[in-house]
Amino acid sequence: MLKTGGHIDYNTEVITVRHVSKSFGENHVLRGVDLKLHNGENLVVLGRSGTGKSVLIKLISGLLKPDSGTIEVLGEHVDELNEKELQQLRLKIGFSFQNSALYDSMTVRENLEFPLVRNKRHLSRAEINHEVEDVLDAVGLLNTINQMPSELSGGQRKRIGIARTLILRPEIMLYDEPTAGLDPITCIEINGLINEVQEKYKTSSIIITHDLACAKSVGDRIVMLLDGRFERQGSFDEIFDTDDERVKPFHDYNFIT
Repeated sequence: MLKTGGHIDYNTEVITVRHVSKSFGENHVLRGVDLKLHNGENLVVLGRSGTGKSVLIKLISGLLKPDSGTIEVLGEHVDELNEKELQQLRLKIGFSFQNSALYDSMTVRENLEFPLVRNKRHLSRAEINHEVEDVLDAVGLLNTINQMPSELSGGQRKRIGIARTLILRPEIMLYDEPTAGLDPITCIEINGLINEVQEKYKTSSIIITHDLACAKSVGDRIVMLLDGRFERQGSFDEIFDTDDERVKPFHDYNFIT
């Protein structure tokens, strides 16, 4: 099923990447890329492994600096911010990591409380409990609140990771390979959750993936990273309506068995 999405404000850009290049030695990962994320949009970045998709996320969050070009996030020029200013900006950005990044020694409740207690110290115990239960309910896992991560399935851990990200109410969500390593049914559930998060929390999101089923399900707009550049963008069907030999095998691998 193609993504239909909610309201997207195409007049408001929450992320603007201009002419950004990044190399590691002789490996030219990004070669002067331009990218815009609009308010309320789910933007999918498609590409093969090693093409620079995750590097892009690190540049946007200020974990890496571009060799050239500029990156603006929520009106801030990321490369001009000091460390304290970067930390404040990152509180408005939610990261959903590929491995869920949960603390194994903490219960689900404690995992979710951790960012709240660290960043919103004025909250009362009742307010913390409410926030934890609210985001757990949003991802459909309120019943796991006292469990350990080791007791959860891969899909459940992924959902808890998203819940922990949501608990600070970020304006932007960055998903790194959200369906990696999951079975097909769980992938469908995670795709549905990404769309639900967009609808309920009014987030603007970048979804990094090589999973075309995920791209088709969650993307309001899709861009394809090829040879260090965004060569194609548009709807899912527009992306793959091409004879480009770099694109066709990508589609065939995902959908022809």
